Amino acid sequence: MMNENGVSESQKSLENLPHSSSTKNKQGGWRAIRYILANETFEKVASMGLIANLIVYLHTQYNMDNTTSAQVFTLWAGSTNFLPLVGAYIADAYAGKFNTLFFSSIASFLGMGFVALGAGVPSLRPPSCSTHYESEYSDCIQATGFQLSILYVGLALFAIGSGGLRPCNISFGADQFDTSTEKGREQLESFFNWWYFLFTIALLLTLTVVVYIQTNVNWFLGFIIPTACFACSLTIFVLGRKAYIRSKPKGSVISDLVRVVIAANRKRHLDISKDSELSFYDPPLEDELDPRMSKLPHTNRFRFFDKAAIITDPSECGSDVKLVDNWKLCSVQQVEELKSVIGTLPIWLAGILCFLSMTQANSFGILQVIQTHKSIGKFNIPPAWMGLVPMIALSTWIFLYEKIYVPFRDTRNKRGSRLTVDQRILIGIVLSIVCMIVSGLVEERRRGEALKNGSFESPTRIWWLVPQFALSGLVEAFAAVAMMELLTSYWPNSMKTLGGAVFFLSLSICNYLNSLIIKIIELATGKNGKTPWLGGNDLNKNRLEYYYYTIAVLAGLNLLYFQFIARRFLYSEVLQNSSKVDPEDEERGNSNMLPLNEDEKVVG
Repeated sequence: MMNENGVSESQKSLENLPHSSSTKNKQGGWRAIRYILANETFEKVASMGLIANLIVYLHTQYNMDNTTSAQVFTLWAGSTNFLPLVGAYIADAYAGKFNTLFFSSIASFLGMGFVALGAGVPSLRPPSCSTHYESEYSDCIQATGFQLSILYVGLALFAIGSGGLRPCNISFGADQFDTSTEKGREQLESFFNWWYFLFTIALLLTLTVVVYIQTNVNWFLGFIIPTACFACSLTIFVLGRKAYIRSKPKGSVISDLVRVVIAANRKRHLDISKDSELSFYDPPLEDELDPRMSKLPHTNRFRFFDKAAIITDPSECGSDVKLVDNWKLCSVQQVEELKSVIGTLPIWLAGILCFLSMTQANSFGILQVIQTHKSIGKFNIPPAWMGLVPMIALSTWIFLYEKIYVPFRDTRNKRGSRLTVDQRILIGIVLSIVCMIVSGLVEERRRGEALKNGSFESPTRIWWLVPQFALSGLVEAFAAVAMMELLTSYWPNSMKTLGGAVFFLSLSICNYLNSLIIKIIELATGKNGKTPWLGGNDLNKNRLEYYYYTIAVLAGLNLLYFQFIARRFLYSEVLQNSSKVDPEDEERGNSNMLPLNEDEKVVG
């Protein structure tokens, strides 16, 4: 690995590592983290300034009906969550984390600028409906292709920026500490705590001040503030450029995974039943002194992929590792990395279906808020403020769990005081069912009172929606955080960036799946001239509760899948082998796997 002063890679000694004693006082540590945390705080204010209120903006300023605005939001959110996989690949293989973060920040800044431009120039968006929310969709002037192109270019640039920021932000901060030492691990945990604290402050600031300005003062000013925050974020990041430890790209793990599949397929006719006669290609790591790298032992799971590492001809592997054709022969390390990914797939699939319930709050949940009674005296609560409820529920549970539940269990027994990953995911799936049932029951009440009163806005007060938003936050607290822990704790150290990207990929698939379900329901229930469950600009004419109950049924099926298939897989040899730690690695503080109930700090 090469440090910022251009030290030659040929000098393989401890002094030349990024975390070495000769450089750590100049680069990395808290000197670099101050810039990273400041950059992150401004970036979160900017990002949430768009995400939190986007569906209201599309609905009120671009005259999109309920279904269209929900679908645009879910498709955009899906793309925003998919692109981190691409960003992780680029950062690992070509650009490095610093360059990826720099250019991604520029893309997000430009994207936010385009959105602000559309909000500030009247000719770049359609005229607002004269009767605001209550106007029928057919009575509203729709946006032209040019107007939509400005909006979509802005959203696309923002999504591209998020693709680089999300997988690299935390991992770049983690690179600033030497986690092979006790002090480094303590500093890393402190960094996570400060990161989450400042993220919460940024979220509170956005969901109160910025959202209020957007909804009640001016959309242009409400988007200029996040744009300015992106500019501040980028400036701070650049100012700290000399303080950062920058790891050079070492090749993409994704490419290695593909190579293993192709190499194993090429040797699919090999007989691997006699282990004693097999010769595996198992070279040493390129940089064994790097504390972030750990050697993976060979396991007997998914034996088919072992074929990729079997030497069939001595000429395949020479003395120089760089001359080996990895499309024909892969190392045991590469094979075991692929096995780690495959081993978590059943749990990962259960998480995707669980997230379906969690994502409803930011789409149809906000549309429900629009058509409820939101006034407290003369003050009108902005719909996006309901986004505070899941965050409060999540934070409350974390506080109760860390400060009350865990200490209480510690006094009763020394081990097993924390809920395991599978227990938390199971609770999250159960809560996802409850969340959708509660959402359906509340919607029945809201819609019934609106029809009885003959009004667009239901007399039902906004407080009735608090339980479903709170349950959405608890689903995230249990299932989403546990899923992030699973993807990072059971994957090798070299795959941490990819693990974070795959987590966002699950959210992306969830958003695309949600959009597909909406379209299927709209088509299936609107046949023969019938009024579809979803569509139009008035929830009172829809049957949103039936949609919620449909998601609840899918969540119920997911519960059965997790309990009888995925959960059993969790306890199989696949993850049991993954959780074993090499004693030598453990001594160096370099374990690449953690037990299910290990106290792992994960920021999701």
